[in-house]
Amino acid sequence: MILMEKRLYIDMHIIQTVPPSCVNRDDTGSPKTAVYGGVRRARVSSQSWKRAMRDCFNRSFDESELSIRTKKIVELVAEEIIKKDKSINSDDAKKKANEIISTAGIKTKVSKTDDTLEAQALFFISRKQAENLAILALSNKKIDKKDAQNALNKGHGIDLALFGRMVADDPSLNADASAQIAHSISTHKVENEYDYFTAVDERSPEDNSGAGMIGTIEFNSSTLYRYATVAVHDLKKQLDDPEITAKVISEFAKVFTISMPTGKQNTFANRTLPTAMLISVRTDQPLNLVAAFESPISADTMAGYGIRSAERLAEYEKEVCCTFTSAPVKTWQIGKGLELIGNAVDLQTALDELRQYVKDCLAASNSEDSNVDKLNEHLQES
Repeated sequence: MILMEKRLYIDMHIIQTVPPSCVNRDDTGSPKTAVYGGVRRARVSSQSWKRAMRDCFNRSFDESELSIRTKKIVELVAEEIIKKDKSINSDDAKKKANEIISTAGIKTKVSKTDDTLEAQALFFISRKQAENLAILALSNKKIDKKDAQNALNKGHGIDLALFGRMVADDPSLNADASAQIAHSISTHKVENEYDYFTAVDERSPEDNSGAGMIGTIEFNSSTLYRYATVAVHDLKKQLDDPEITAKVISEFAKVFTISMPTGKQNTFANRTLPTAMLISVRTDQPLNLVAAFESPISADTMAGYGIRSAERLAEYEKEVCCTFTSAPVKTWQIGKGLELIGNAVDLQTALDELRQYVKDCLAASNSEDSNVDKLNEHLQES
């Protein structure tokens, strides 16, 4: 048995304090919340943070390595067709693109807004997969559904491999996610508040004391527990490159740390960085430590919620690893409050070491003579 038959998970736990804000709204404009441990908590959905992370990926990876979620896949494939054969005009390229997309089993329709062909639902497609379809569309051979779907199931973008793809009309086009991101919740009870605001009409007469506009914005402030995990073994299978896999995991950890959803950001200027972060390597299963905060943290006038939450996280991690499961084979601690687990390092050091660690593990997995004993010995090294 070699490493690729073993499971390898990278868990990431973050404690982050956010000032008055409305990071993620519901359909009424109120900050999202959830009841946990019998009290109301602030909540930021996983989808909201995934979107923020994908925006950050644009600064770390080339466009060709990423994916796009859009209904405009006919236009996307048509653009690739024209790149491959500049003699084809736009209309013919779109016709060919629609034919190959329909062959793959993706239903299209005429858009109500601009009369162009588009998919009936948002579709997550990598640039490489759009190119694959373009090559098929330009080939002279007869293309069947299997050929078209094979083109769509090869060359996953980095974000597609991480976050997966779900196609309700045809599950054969689904892609399993290698990463999971939990909904972030506050470690303490919250009460939403309201900001009453007015705006002055600067062209109104001087003797006019009325406001040009009045309104309210709902907000809260909180210390969030954030959690994500990446299955290294699954990501390696999808990307098929140990070097790229190690880089992606390191970049994933980075953007999970520094990203922030943009909801009402111009109003509240609420971008912050974590108080503490714990990165753990596990070989049994991912481990969400949110139960550390089922009993809500009480405010401390000296330490606040942040440090208290980090300390509670470290205490709970030690407790769980002593009673229900084994300790992680490797950890990195960044920031304050996690001293119970180990000494802290800076974020860049942790990311560099994480990347090299994953790279070494994957290299060991590809060795013909690697076995369970050698794997365990390697993983236990600090």
